[in-house]
Amino acid sequence: MLNFLQLNGGTILLTAVLVLAVVSIIRYLVRQKRQGCSSCGCGCEGCSGHCHTK
Repeated sequence: MLNFLQLNGGTILLTAVLVLAVVSIIRYLVRQKRQGCSSCGCGCEGCSGHCHTK
């Protein structure tokens, strides 16, 4: 088991860092959605893009 960890330590560490980054991004997006922020940035709650034109 220790030999496996020594041989694959870098891969395991990199995978853990990437998983942490993805979880952090998802957590951030969920918090933004709960606060009523939309992805278009107009401030309308539940905006589907019909309230403004480009």
